[in-house]
Amino acid sequence: MNKRTVSDRVFDMFNITLFVIVLIAILYPIYFILIASVSDPNATNSGEVWLWPVDFSWSGYSAIFSYEMIWKGYQNSLIYAVLGAALSTAATISGGYALSRKDLAGRTPIMLFILFTMFFQGGLIPSYILVKSLGMLDSVWAMIIPGAVTAFQIIIARTFFQQSIPDELLEASMIDGSNNFSFFFRIVLPLSLPIIAVIILFNAVAQWNSFFKALIYISSEDLQPLQIILRRILITNQASEMMGDLNSAAEKAKQAELVKYGLVVVASLPMLLLYPFLQKYFVKGIMIGSVKG
Repeated sequence: MNKRTVSDRVFDMFNITLFVIVLIAILYPIYFILIASVSDPNATNSGEVWLWPVDFSWSGYSAIFSYEMIWKGYQNSLIYAVLGAALSTAATISGGYALSRKDLAGRTPIMLFILFTMFFQGGLIPSYILVKSLGMLDSVWAMIIPGAVTAFQIIIARTFFQQSIPDELLEASMIDGSNNFSFFFRIVLPLSLPIIAVIILFNAVAQWNSFFKALIYISSEDLQPLQIILRRILITNQASEMMGDLNSAAEKAKQAELVKYGLVVVASLPMLLLYPFLQKYFVKGIMIGSVKG
């Protein structure tokens, strides 16, 4: 092993210090929102809350989870995330695999057509007219089908299959009597967990955070996702209305601040809990195409 020089140690120390600063800059806002959601709003506004909660209280979360529309929004967002991720993953993985096969007729024109959509799109009005013409307006499918497949994810999946599934594996399976469908389901899919995890995570996060599609296509309150309900609470100041049992207007405003911080935590928690389970696949899958060979 080569002996490390002083410059190497200085460089390592600089990198460690830089990464620690970046880590703190990323994690501290999340931590601050978490402790502010259970602290006295007056202490938060005066700057007393910065490391530990002050006057710990669950009243904000109690008001959040007693509000019926929060649970309805959670349910809708969960449905959109699960169905949307399932449909998008199935379409992206099957499409990416098909385009990775050298024996696919017209593979190049199809790929060029997909790439074309990355630079030129129909726009909002044609998209709205299309969704309305298909009868999907103000329905679950308006949140799931439009945008279910993206060119970027197709390219990622195609690159993964080209680099990870050798042609010799297909030839060997064909000699053993396999066909295209059995090869795909029995061999390709078990070897594709990294890219499947990446696509699931991309689409689940996109559907969970989906706001604009719901704002355009969904008008029924029973179908609105969590993000639209949060917007209504935060922007139209409905947080104080959730404090109906409090007599003082000042107390309502005070507790409304707790609700706003708590809503951020409540909306972010599902994705924060999902990522650790997919992290080991996500790190491998996201590096697809960065190293050849």
